[in-house]
Amino acid sequence: MELQIKEAISAALKALYDHTVSAEEIALQPTRKEFEGTYTFVTFPFARVSRKSPEQTATDIGEHIQANAAEVAAFNVVKGFLNISLSEASQVNQFAGIFNGADVSQSAIFQQPATGKTVVVEYSSPNTNKPLHLGHLRNNFLGNSVSRILAAAGNNVQKVQIINDRGIHICKSMLAWQKFGEGETPESSGLKGDHLVGKYYVAFDKAYKAEIAELVAGGMGKEQAEKEAPLLLEAQAMLKKWEAKDPEVYALWEKMNGWVYSGFNATYERMGVDFDKLYYESDTYLIGRDRVMEGLEKGVFYKKEDGSVWVDLTDEGLDEKLLLRSDGTSVYMTQDIGTALMRFDDYPDLSQLIYTVGNEQEYHFKVLFLILKKLGYAWADACYHLSYGMVDLPSGKMKSREGTVVDADDLMQEMADTAKARTEELGKIEGFTEEQAKELYEMLGLGAIKYFLLKVDPRKRMLFNPEESIEFQGNTGPFVQYTHARISAILRKAQQLGVSMEDINFDGIEEVHQNEKDLIYALSTYPEKLQLAADTYSPAIIAQYVYDLAKEYNRFYTELSIFNESDDTLQQFRVALSALTAQTIKVGMGLLGIQVPERM
Repeated sequence: MELQIKEAISAALKALYDHTVSAEEIALQPTRKEFEGTYTFVTFPFARVSRKSPEQTATDIGEHIQANAAEVAAFNVVKGFLNISLSEASQVNQFAGIFNGADVSQSAIFQQPATGKTVVVEYSSPNTNKPLHLGHLRNNFLGNSVSRILAAAGNNVQKVQIINDRGIHICKSMLAWQKFGEGETPESSGLKGDHLVGKYYVAFDKAYKAEIAELVAGGMGKEQAEKEAPLLLEAQAMLKKWEAKDPEVYALWEKMNGWVYSGFNATYERMGVDFDKLYYESDTYLIGRDRVMEGLEKGVFYKKEDGSVWVDLTDEGLDEKLLLRSDGTSVYMTQDIGTALMRFDDYPDLSQLIYTVGNEQEYHFKVLFLILKKLGYAWADACYHLSYGMVDLPSGKMKSREGTVVDADDLMQEMADTAKARTEELGKIEGFTEEQAKELYEMLGLGAIKYFLLKVDPRKRMLFNPEESIEFQGNTGPFVQYTHARISAILRKAQQLGVSMEDINFDGIEEVHQNEKDLIYALSTYPEKLQLAADTYSPAIIAQYVYDLAKEYNRFYTELSIFNESDDTLQQFRVALSALTAQTIKVGMGLLGIQVPERM
């Protein structure tokens, strides 16, 4: 429909002013609620070719398209804005074109043609020395949602993560467990494995700071004390042993990482996220190290007197970057080089590799992509950093080493508990079994977190407010979920009354109310919103869309009767509108990784 209106305007510009503009170049926007119309065309840029005022230009074009396009029923002009009203028949036909009978899940708006492109999306990528926290929730929900959106837009999407299972931070937890653990295990402690290992990461930091304070009290400078504290030296020695595959250190590493993976898997399952392939830093750093040594031989990199290997990026406006330490051990950049190589080997037809990583790593990825180019990999241009802002709490910034992070497991449980309290308070679980109620609380609690974290543009830093996120009114997940449950109840009633959505006589609908027109228009824009979200990697566009659609439906439901409508065809039509709205909300929320309840 939108394309037909654009083609009519294109023809009008040619006929009236002999000015050629393709339909694709013409921009339409939805008409504002206070004015009559469906689409608005801004004529200010065309006043120079018409040599008339924007108002007269809009009037000329309006008269031409009304006379020549059957889809246009009327128009009005507000300054240089041409508001276009569609004919009743065209709007009914528009809905008929996207409605697919009783099986609304098969509507044409949800079926995007295959692009033939393979896209790899990396997200999560945790360290194995601590449990997942609030920041990881935004990362996981963002990466998973972008993957779903890209897949819905027709791409072959592979979801991956790199597990940072080696390095000095891992050795810190291992060393602290050796010194202070007394053989504690997840079974003996009653803690999830990732929580137990995180406990010892915090313990290391506490003991390390105590050693620094003692050295400083003895007369040593703080900077020197930080480098020479016995615990840190032991951790560094352990890292060297690990890279040398020392049997005792390696066995401890495998055992503690096993605890962490078990804990992570439980958290991922509750989050509702998954992966198609896992990469481990303990594998990829070796490949990266080999490529660095090859680059050194070719003169791409250089070695300093202490034996460390560097890349000089000053000509590119950056600085020098360490690639291998003087003792030969690897850094993050080393493993990231290896990881990129493995992924392009695993997916030879890869069109794009997307890294979902916080914006504090923007410099890191600029350097990585430049290094890959210097090594001669043409596919470096296919690498993209999906940078997102950090998540703050009303209490301030989180710090892992000090144990002040908001644990992901605790937060998800807290949200489910809050959903339970709010739902019981509002009396929305009448007739539910205990198991059904528990499932609803989980759905609402997780929906609240996901929606709140995803409705904000990924690039923006944000403040997460748990209390605000669980509200049943306003731009929240529970509001959209409740709207879906309300529509589902209407559809159940329609079924009980024998109102069928099959074989609707669309030709028999002579008049369409403005609320119905608005709802049809909102439904018709789903493919456009999906493509925009895919192009910009922004689930916030989908979140805003489902919220606006839910509000539009609530206006429709308030203004128009469904079951008191005496015209059977019109009643069928309104039930069909309700059904497609419910399915669109369900699909849209599904792109955010959010489930919607059938009843509340």
